[in-house]
Amino acid sequence: MPGQRKRGRSRERQRGPSDTELGPGRWAVVFETADEARWRTEVRRRIAEHEVKDPSMFRLDTFRGRSRLPTTYRLSVFVPAPPDP
Repeated sequence: MPGQRKRGRSRERQRGPSDTELGPGRWAVVFETADEARWRTEVRRRIAEHEVKDPSMFRLDTFRGRSRLPTTYRLSVFVPAPPDP
């Protein structure tokens, strides 16, 4: 379909850097809750307090719940691997 490649690239840019673009390291979960309002408040607080200087180092995950499991919201921060000695 015409324009599909362009839309795909646009979506990739909106997502931010991938794990391979960030280099070696891991994502550490710093906050997890079932309350979306509390999750958004925590994200705003961490950005306002400059806990992470680059917002692309945050990862916001939403795990959709089903009938028995509630929806879970998770905030992770990228932790770079220590340099090799």
